[in-house]
Amino acid sequence: MVSISVNGRAYEVDADPGMPLLWVLRDVLGLTGTKYGCGAGLCWACTVLLGGKARPSCSLKLGAVGGQEIVTIEGVAPDHPVKQAWIQEQVPQCGYCQPGQIMRAVALLSENRDPSDEDIARAMQRNLCRCGTYGRIKAAVRRAARAMAGHPQHAAVPAGGFSQPSATAQGRSFAMNPFVSIGEDGQVTVLAKHVEAGQGSHTGLATLVAEELEADWSRVRAVSAPADERIYNNLFLGPLQATGGSTCIANSHEQYRQAGASARARLAHAAAEVWGVPVGEIVVENGLVRHASGDRQAGFGELAEAAAGRPEPTHAPLKDPAGFRLIGKQDRRLDVESKVQGAALYAMDVRLPGMLTAVVARPARFGARVKGFDPAPALAVAGVKHVVEIPQGVAVAGVDTWAARRGRDALRVEWDESGAETRGTAELLEHYKALAASPGLSARADGNVEEALALSGKTVEAVFEFPYLAHAPMETLNCVVRLADGACEIWAGDQFQTVDQANAASAAGLERRQVRINTLYAGGSFGRRANPASDYIVEAVHVARALGGAAPVHLVWTREDDIAGGRYRPMFVHALRAGIDGRGNLIAWRQRVAGQSILTGTPFESMMVKDGIDAVSVEGAHDMPYAIPNLSVELHTVVVGVPVLWWRSVGHSHSAYAVEVFLDEVAQAAGRDPVELRRALLADHPRHLGVLDLAAEKAGWGSALPAGRGRGVAVHKSFDTYVAQVAEVAVGQDGAFRVERVVCAVDCGMPVNPDIIRAQMQGGIAFGLSAALGEAVTLDSGRVEQSNFNEYRAMRFDRMPEVEVHIVPSAQKPTGVGEPGVPPIAPAVANALSAATGRRFRRLPLLETR
Repeated sequence: MVSISVNGRAYEVDADPGMPLLWVLRDVLGLTGTKYGCGAGLCWACTVLLGGKARPSCSLKLGAVGGQEIVTIEGVAPDHPVKQAWIQEQVPQCGYCQPGQIMRAVALLSENRDPSDEDIARAMQRNLCRCGTYGRIKAAVRRAARAMAGHPQHAAVPAGGFSQPSATAQGRSFAMNPFVSIGEDGQVTVLAKHVEAGQGSHTGLATLVAEELEADWSRVRAVSAPADERIYNNLFLGPLQATGGSTCIANSHEQYRQAGASARARLAHAAAEVWGVPVGEIVVENGLVRHASGDRQAGFGELAEAAAGRPEPTHAPLKDPAGFRLIGKQDRRLDVESKVQGAALYAMDVRLPGMLTAVVARPARFGARVKGFDPAPALAVAGVKHVVEIPQGVAVAGVDTWAARRGRDALRVEWDESGAETRGTAELLEHYKALAASPGLSARADGNVEEALALSGKTVEAVFEFPYLAHAPMETLNCVVRLADGACEIWAGDQFQTVDQANAASAAGLERRQVRINTLYAGGSFGRRANPASDYIVEAVHVARALGGAAPVHLVWTREDDIAGGRYRPMFVHALRAGIDGRGNLIAWRQRVAGQSILTGTPFESMMVKDGIDAVSVEGAHDMPYAIPNLSVELHTVVVGVPVLWWRSVGHSHSAYAVEVFLDEVAQAAGRDPVELRRALLADHPRHLGVLDLAAEKAGWGSALPAGRGRGVAVHKSFDTYVAQVAEVAVGQDGAFRVERVVCAVDCGMPVNPDIIRAQMQGGIAFGLSAALGEAVTLDSGRVEQSNFNEYRAMRFDRMPEVEVHIVPSAQKPTGVGEPGVPPIAPAVANALSAATGRRFRRLPLLETR
C-alpha cells in the first residue's frame, strides 16, 4: 500500500510503486480528468500539481510522490479565476489537452501574478495543443492574472476539500422529432448527428435548432444522436452517418432549422388547443409560449407532453434571416464548461465494471504478419489476464493500462515480413520524382499546354516535395467494446458511425443492427477516426471476441502506436512548368502530381475515382480558378504498402502549396506583384477576389516592412469555403525565422457561430503551420523513424503567431470551416520567406534537418 493525498483526500493505493501517477489517478482512483497524451512527459496533457508545482503525471512514479499533495483538474475550484478565464475566452476546441493547460496556468499564476507574454510562452511551452488554441490560452492567462490581481491567493482545492460530482436527476423528456426533445423542466435537447471533435458541431447544430424553435439558449444542450443512418445520415454523403469533408453545418443547415421550426409549431398548436384560441394568436419567443393578448403564457416544459402528442405539422415556415437572434450572433459553445472542469467524457474515460484494457503489438513494417509468439513472459506480468492473436497482431489484456503496456513490453513476437513494404523515404521520393518528370493520366486539359510552353518567352519550373504526415490527435485512438447476448456495444469518439457499425458487425459475426455505437466527445481527429477499415474499432471487437465476451474491453493505442501506426496523409511530389509571354502574362501551366490514392480499395472508389484519377489526389489543382488559357494537370498514382488516409483538408493540403508558391515564382519571373497577378487571374471569381482583397487590405499589403521581414499571400477554396491569408515573417541574420502575424479572410456563406468560425480559422492556421514547420513521417527500410512528440515535431506555444480573422458577410448558404483554414497558411509563409530572403522553398517541412 502507498499513501497519497489527492485533492485534499487521503488514499491508500494498492498498486505497484513503479506505476506512473497518471494511471494511478485514472485507473485506480477513477479521476479521469487528467489525460493521457504521450506517456513520456512530452505533451503535458497529464499535468498535475505536486506540492504546488506543475508536473507531468505520466513520468511521475507512484513510489516517488511521497507525502506531497497532489491536485488534479477535478480539485481546482470551478470558480477559480483560471477556469473562469478559460470559459470566458472560449478556449477549448476538442478540449482534451485543456485540463493539462489549465493546471500549468494555475501553477504559473501561483508563482507569478503578473506574467509577461514571454513568461506565459515559457511556462506553457511544454503543453501541446493540436487544435491550436495557443492564442486563446494566452488571452485566458492574461484575463486570469487581471482577475487575481490585488486579491488574496486563490487556493487550487475548493474550501471543504474535494468531492466527487453527483449526477443530477433528470425528469421526463418528450421527442418533438428525431432531432429535438423538450424536457418537462423546459430543457431543450438537440440530437447531433455529427461527432464533436472540437470543430463546434454540437453548438452549431444546436444554434440552428434554437433559432427556429425560439429557445432560451441557457436551456439548450446537445447530445450525440444514435448511430442510425436511416435518420441521421449525412445528406451530402448518405446513406451514411459520418462527419467529414467540413460538411456538418453545410449538410445540416436547413434540416436542423426545419427541425426547430417543426418543434416550435408543435408547441404553438398545443398552446392554442389548451387555451382554446386560434394558433395564429400564439407567439413563441425565447423559451416561452404566450397568447398575443399577453394574459397567458407557459414555458416549453409545461407544453412539451401535449406538443409531442400532436401530429407532425404540415406547415412550419422558417424565419426570415433579418429576424435571427442566434444565427450569426451566438458565440458561446455548449461544451466549453464541461471541458474546462475536466468532466467531459471521452472514450478514453469510459470505465465499465470488470473492464479490461488491451494494447496490441503490431509489426514494425506495414504488411508484416504474425509468424509466432510466446505469451508466457507477458502473462507473467502482474495484472495481465490474456494474450490473444488477432488479425492485426497480438493483443495483451490486463486489469489496467499499466499492466497491459508492461505485458506488451514483455511479449516476444516473431514477424513474417515477406509481404511487407521495405522501401525507405529516399527511395520512394526518387521514384515519385522520376514519375513526375513524365506524362501521367490527364485530370484536366485546357488548350494546348505543350505548344504554349514552346512558344513562351520565358518558362519557370519547380518540383515540390511533401512528406507523409500523421494526424496525431491528442486523444490517441481508443474505444470500449462490450460483447454480450448477441449484441455489440461500442463507446468511441466515433466519426464514421455507419461504416464502423458494418465493420464491427463483420468482426463480431453479427448483423449491423446488432451493433450499438455510443458517440462521445473525440479528443481531436483531423480525419483519423474516419477510416474505411475502422481499424481501431475492429481491433477492439476482435479482442473482445477472442475473450469470448467475458469482459468489456478498452482498446488503447499508445502515442508510439499512433505515430507509427499508419493512415497518414500521403507523400506527394508535384512537378510544375509555366510559360509567360512577352507582356508578362501567364499563358501556360503544366502540373504533374505523383502520390498514393486514398480512395482506391475503399467503398468510395466507385464514386470518386474516375478513369484512374483519384479526385482527392488532384483537388485544389485540377479545379484551380486561375484564368490560364493553356492548363494541364496530370496524375501518377503510386502503389506503396503504407496505409494512407484523408488528413485535415486532404489533397488541398499539398496542392494549395504547390499552386500558390509556384504562382509567386511566376509573378517574380513576370515582374508582377503577387496580389496583382492573382487579381488579374481571378477576375471571374468574385468570392476568391473578395477574400483576397480583404486579407490584403487588413494586412497592409504593399506597405513598407523593416529589413529582414517579408509578407506572403495565398488564396484557396476548399470544401466550398474561400480563404485568403497573408503571413508576415521575420528572418534573423542566422537564417532562423518566425511567423509574426497572419491575417485571414474567410467567406463561408452565412456565418452561424462567428466565434467558432474564428476559432476554426485560428486552429486551422496552427495545424497547417505545424505541418509546414516541422512535421514529417519518414521511413527507413519500411520502418517509421518517428515514435513520439520528441521526433514528430508538432508546433508548440512559442511558434504561434498573432492571428486575426475577418469574416466576409454573406447571405449564401453556410459552408464548412473545419478544414479550409489549413491549405493557405503554408504557402503564405513560404512566399513571405521568399520575399524576405530571395530563396525559394519547395520542400516541406520548412524546418527540416534531414
